[in-house]
Amino acid sequence: MRRNARANRERILAAAADVFGASGELGSTEDVAARAGVGIATVFRHFPTKDALIEATLIRQFDHLTEQAAGLATEPDPGRAVRELITTLIETSSTKVTLISLAAASGQLPPAVQEATGRVQAAIGGVLAHAKDAGVVARDVTVEEFFVLVRGVGQATATMPAAAVTLDRAVEIIGRGLAPARSA
Repeated sequence: MRRNARANRERILAAAADVFGASGELGSTEDVAARAGVGIATVFRHFPTKDALIEATLIRQFDHLTEQAAGLATEPDPGRAVRELITTLIETSSTKVTLISLAAASGQLPPAVQEATGRVQAAIGGVLAHAKDAGVVARDVTVEEFFVLVRGVGQATATMPAAAVTLDRAVEIIGRGLAPARSA
């Protein structure tokens, strides 16, 4: 793909995250084209349907989270890495929740989205493994349990945004809940 075509594709996907994140199913490909600064034909040249655009946008979201989690897995301070991961997952929840609901309109996520979900879960598993080895996260905490906790707060803040101080406190409380039990 030519450099300008790649740049257009990236602008379209960034615009789609903004448009669909803010407007849900009411967001249109025309809105995406306008926000990306390209013509509608350019959008459809890259993504033949609105569903294909939504799927690619969601995969892009998961790929960015996978990259970030992979970087955090080698962070010298595993506690900070876990807190940063929790914060990022919560802060990006609104757009992800909307895109997931649009992508799963048929009742199931497309296979490519399921694969992207698996990649991000594996990367998050790496962050948790590093934190467990450092004694910051209890050994019996699973990736699934981590997701339930973080997804719950993320969905809550997606529907009713919280003040920054409240979000910081929620992240701190989740972190304490993940920590190994202290002996009395």
